[in-house]
Amino acid sequence: MPSSSSPTSSPPASAPAGAATAHRSPAEVLHHLERLALPVLLVIVVVFFSLFPPTRDLFLTTDNISVVLANQSVVLLVAGALLFPLICGHFDFSVGATAVFANIVCAAAMSDFGWAAWQACGLALGAGALVGLANGVVVARFRMNSFVSTLGMATALNGIIQWYTGGLAIIGIDRRMTTFGSTTWLGLPLVVFVVLVVLLLAWYVLTHTPYGRSLYALGSNARSAVLVGLPQRGYTRTAFMLSGAVAAVAGTVLTARTGGANPDSGTSLLFPALTAAFLGTTGFQPGRFNVPGTIVGVLFVAASVSGLTLSGADTWVTAGGISPSTPAVDRDLGA
Repeated sequence: MPSSSSPTSSPPASAPAGAATAHRSPAEVLHHLERLALPVLLVIVVVFFSLFPPTRDLFLTTDNISVVLANQSVVLLVAGALLFPLICGHFDFSVGATAVFANIVCAAAMSDFGWAAWQACGLALGAGALVGLANGVVVARFRMNSFVSTLGMATALNGIIQWYTGGLAIIGIDRRMTTFGSTTWLGLPLVVFVVLVVLLLAWYVLTHTPYGRSLYALGSNARSAVLVGLPQRGYTRTAFMLSGAVAAVAGTVLTARTGGANPDSGTSLLFPALTAAFLGTTGFQPGRFNVPGTIVGVLFVAASVSGLTLSGADTWVTAGGISPSTPAVDRDLGA
């Protein structure tokens, strides 16, 4: 009889669901620990060097924090520039050279042609976006390997830089530019707030707009993304153009910080930025390039190097901080 068999039916679904939740909780805890591992490591490094006797009275000083943040502002922007092509599955090894190229363009416009600071910055941003667009066209339209083509672009930019400067630094820029680079607000260099604004905009574009989500889709599975109608070529070109524009912002910040321009290949900016971008994939969104993880990655490396330098490490360790006997203006901004 159907009615007599109903009391012996299977147990309610709530019991196995609760058991499944109980079984999932350790995995969820491990997942959250994985997401927060990088920020926790940063806190541990800061606490260690704040308590370690050789650096205890130097590491958490206002001067050291201010200089570390100011010196890492350029690297942060270059790392942010890398994210756009990396997210959609391409490398851009020209971002360091693009930043230096924009630095040369900005300084030369003021020193050699007498342009105002805002005009020189606009020209530098346009030059960086144009370089990025060229990379995007080569990769998206002609389907060249981004690894090779962007390395070639970096070599070409380095040749242009050396040809124009003759290997000599450019000085004599608009005083307002150097004033901006040395001004502090709320105890921090003003350039730090510029970097935060740019990275906040990048984070919003990548995580809260259809374009940013489409870039993640292209990087995850380009064939599937194309089949659902995403314009792969157009998005790839835009990603490289945004990368060039953000790298150009890094170049203008470098101009303000150094008070001029120095001919360089850009490798001193590229490799720390690459380290930060890939290190950032271990935090917040494991396995995905993301802006918050990249920021923490830069700060983790900078804090570690600064603490080691202040504790008396060998001179081959590039300093991200400041020693008691070394003025802040003499530090390497690409550290």
